[in-house]
Amino acid sequence: MANSIETFFEAWGMADDVARAVAIASVYADDGTYADPRSPDVLTGPAAIAEYVNMFSENAPGWTAKVVKSDTVAGVIRATVAFGGTGPDGNEMVQHGQYVADLDGNKITRMVGFVGTGAPE
Repeated sequence: MANSIETFFEAWGMADDVARAVAIASVYADDGTYADPRSPDVLTGPAAIAEYVNMFSENAPGWTAKVVKSDTVAGVIRATVAFGGTGPDGNEMVQHGQYVADLDGNKITRMVGFVGTGAPE
């Protein structure tokens, strides 16, 4: 289960757009959806999702995304993801996000992401 989510986020760090699209299509349902605070709307299907991830890679070249923790409750997976790379000031930085996902077998059918980890301020 979580391997599909790990593969999805590993694709965010791929330098090649075609390889990234293939990786995303391998773990995402044809009608699967994705949304986060920065996506323009709910995205549907691996091609639209790969296009969005391509924008991340263009805007943050060399950055990677890695699942650092995940758990499952009632069939819903929660993953904490660390995005890291060189920031605009030249220093290394890490940003975290929380994602919840539904899977059908090994295919992601729905994923919703949130900036940060939800920790109280």
